[in-house]
Amino acid sequence: MQDLIKKILNARVYDVAITSPLEDMPRLSARLGSRVYLKREDLQPVFSFKLRGAYNKISRLTDAEKRAGVICASAGNHAQGVALSARRMGLRAMIVMPQRTSPIKVQAVKSLGGEALLHGEAFDDAYARARELAKEQGLTFIHPFDDEDVIAGQGTIARELLEQNPDLNAIFVPVGGGGLAAGIAAYVKFLRPDVKVIGVEPVDAASMHDSLAAGKRQVLPQVGVFAEGVAVREPGVLTFELCRSLLDEIVLVSTDETCAAIKDIFDNNRAIAEPAGALAVAGAKKYLVREQLVGLSVAAVNSGANVNFSRLRHVAERAEIGETSEALFAVTIPEKPGAYKRLINTLGDRYVTEFNYRYSDSSRAHIFIGLQTPGGFTEQENIQKLLRDNGYMVSNLSDNEIAKLHIRYMVGGHAPGLRDECLFHFEFPERQGALLKFLDSLSTAWNISLFHYRNHGSDYGRVLCGLQVPPEDKHIFITALDRLGYAYREETRNPAYRFFLSGDV
Repeated sequence: MQDLIKKILNARVYDVAITSPLEDMPRLSARLGSRVYLKREDLQPVFSFKLRGAYNKISRLTDAEKRAGVICASAGNHAQGVALSARRMGLRAMIVMPQRTSPIKVQAVKSLGGEALLHGEAFDDAYARARELAKEQGLTFIHPFDDEDVIAGQGTIARELLEQNPDLNAIFVPVGGGGLAAGIAAYVKFLRPDVKVIGVEPVDAASMHDSLAAGKRQVLPQVGVFAEGVAVREPGVLTFELCRSLLDEIVLVSTDETCAAIKDIFDNNRAIAEPAGALAVAGAKKYLVREQLVGLSVAAVNSGANVNFSRLRHVAERAEIGETSEALFAVTIPEKPGAYKRLINTLGDRYVTEFNYRYSDSSRAHIFIGLQTPGGFTEQENIQKLLRDNGYMVSNLSDNEIAKLHIRYMVGGHAPGLRDECLFHFEFPERQGALLKFLDSLSTAWNISLFHYRNHGSDYGRVLCGLQVPPEDKHIFITALDRLGYAYREETRNPAYRFFLSGDV
C-alpha cells in the first residue's frame, strides 16, 4: 500500500491535467440537509479524469518504449486521454475502437493525434485486437484501469479533495473497472481512514458490486448501455483487490436516478455530465436518504462530460421520474361519455404531464397518464389509493422500463384477433445501417406484428418487437434468437404491453 501512496504523491499528471475545482451544490445540499460538493473532473482538457492515469503511465515508460509508441482499446474517455498524453510527449498512439463507436468519438481521437482503428462488434473484440497489435508492433499497451501507474494517476484526485476540503465525511466515486475508485480509496484510507469512500455503479452494470459480494471477480453476461463509461463486464485484478479491502460499500443506482442526478448537476452548477459522470451524485443522494443522514459534508466526483447532445432528450424525459416528481400510471375507465372528465375530477388539481389513449372496445378504455408527484413515493401511493377507492383499476408503471422506453410513444390500441404474439426487447450496436442489419437478421418465418425503435443518441439501439410465434415453434424461435447474438429479453407478460397493445384483451 505504501508503494502505491508514493506513486500517487509522485504521479506526473499536472503537465496536462488541471487541479479541478470542488464546487458547492447549494440547491441539492438544502434538499438533503448535508453539504454536497462536486469535483469537476469534467473540466479536464479531454472532459474526463482519464487523462490523469493515462499520462502518468505513459510518462514513466522507458525511452525505448516511448520510441515504439503506445496502444489502447477504448471507445470513450480513456482513448482521448491516451491520445492527448501521447501527443504531448511526441509519441505514436494507436487507439483500437469497436466498429459501433460513434463518429464524434472517432473524430475526437483523430483530432488529438491518435490513429483510430475500428475493429470488432464490441469492446472485447477491440481489446483482443489491441493486445495482438501490441505484440506484433512492439507497442506498449495502456490499460484503462488495471495498472498501478494508471491507478496512481487517478488517485491524485483524492489528494486534491482532502486539500480542498479537509472536513469531508464521505467521497462518492463512479465505478467501472475500478481504477478511479481504487486510487481515491487508497490515498484517502491511508491518510484519513475515518472518511468513507463509497463506490457507485449502475444496477445493470454492477460488476464490481457483484464481485465483492461473491468474494471473487465475476464476469457479467451483459451490461447496461446507458452509462457506457462504466459499462465493464469484469473488474480488474488489481482494482478488485484494492476495492475489496478499501471501499466502504458500493451503492447501485437506476437509469432514472442517474438522469435525475444529471439534472441536479445542471440545476446547481450549470454543467452537463455524461451518465457515468453523474453516478456519484446519484449515489450520494441515495445513500444520504437511505441512511437518514444530515449535517455531513460529502463530495461526488463528476468523472466526465463526453455525452452526445442527442442523448439529453432521453435524460430530460427520465429525470423527473428519477426524482419521483413524476409518475406514470395505467388507469382503466369505462368507455362511455363523461368518463374522462370524471377521472380528471377525481385527480383534482394535480398537474397532468402526459395523457395517451386510443379506442379499443366499447366496454372499457386504458389510459396511459403521467402526473407530477412532488411528494414522491408517498404521493404516488396516495394517488393509487385514491383511484382504487373511486372504482378504478390502476397500475403504477413508473418502474416499468418497457413502458418508459417504448409503450408511452406507441399507445395506439389493442389488436383483437392477433394470434400467438410474443414480445421481445432487443439491444444492438448503433451505427449507420444498424437497424436494417437487425431487421435483415430476423427470420421471415415469423411475422413481425409490432415494432418500435427510437434513437437515444447512445452507442446501442433498443427495439421493442412483437412476432407471431405459434407455441409449438417457441423453442425453435428462441434458438434462432440466440444465434443472432443480440441481447434480448421476453416481455410478453409485461403489464404495460398487456394494458395497451396486446391482442389478448
